[in-house]
Amino acid sequence: MERGPRLEATYEAPPNIALVKYWGDRDRERAIPYNSSISVTLDRLRSRTTVRFEPDLSDDRVVLNGEGATGGPRDSVVRFLDRVREMAHVTDRAEVRSRNNFPTASGLASSASGFAALAGAATAALGMTLSGRELSRLARFGSGSASRSVFGGFVEWRAGVRPDGGDCDARSLYGPGHWPSLVDLVLIVKAAPVKAVRSADAMQATVATSPTYARRLAELPGRIRKIRAAIGARDARRLFPLVMEECDSFRDVCETTRPSLDYLTTTSRALLAEVRSINRDAGRPVAAYTHDAGAHLHIFTLARDAPKVRRRLSGLPGVERTMLLHPGPGGRLVG
Repeated sequence: MERGPRLEATYEAPPNIALVKYWGDRDRERAIPYNSSISVTLDRLRSRTTVRFEPDLSDDRVVLNGEGATGGPRDSVVRFLDRVREMAHVTDRAEVRSRNNFPTASGLASSASGFAALAGAATAALGMTLSGRELSRLARFGSGSASRSVFGGFVEWRAGVRPDGGDCDARSLYGPGHWPSLVDLVLIVKAAPVKAVRSADAMQATVATSPTYARRLAELPGRIRKIRAAIGARDARRLFPLVMEECDSFRDVCETTRPSLDYLTTTSRALLAEVRSINRDAGRPVAAYTHDAGAHLHIFTLARDAPKVRRRLSGLPGVERTMLLHPGPGGRLVG
């Protein structure tokens, strides 16, 4: 890690959708997850963040999507800036301006892209040059999934085994061009609620109360190996059932949490059922659903099947709009 003179920087980072979910920290202070995870970085969607450090500021200023941040969202950013200031041995306060080009706090991984962008902008503004893995280790302290948004394409965030988290970072499995025919149909659901409980708090409730969480952890290493192999082979017939199995496992531990974590709407559940029906009708895995802690759905399919899958799903009541995305590049400095 090197340092040089700089006071302001802008960084863009994408969201990612996890094919194997991260849900629960074995060490919350060090942001170390119980399990490794695998994700796809998405093109077109971005968080763009500018950080400027100013000696004359008496307090940090945080503006998210054009509005001054307060409460928990602001506190999370300030805590993250404090970590960066400690690394750089500075005390200057900062102005942070961040904007997403997609819905925030609704299960589309805005925290992942947001904190990856904040990590990139804040460190660059202070003249710090971090490797991708170093930036990944830092970003996870804002949001665990942010560690994956540093990289493009297919990414694995490894939980590691070291108590200090020194081997807990993400790395690229395959670049964005590895599987050109794979597409992600994102279905934006009408009236999807903004999450009332932050994922960081919700997942720890799951760890403490879900009776199926231990079983899920035991299943994950084998599922991760199978999903990694299916991606490497570009084998949709193997990958799609595994992705849905993993999503169902994630949803089960959420819904068996006390109190229950139910992120889906009636439309969301109808879409899950319709994807299963599409596969039954075709007699093969045409598509695979997944979702994070929110009501919007990601439907993976191949480019040749995407038009008919899109027609069939977009016509369901409550689907507000659709986006067809591909595996995309990771974070980058702007300007």
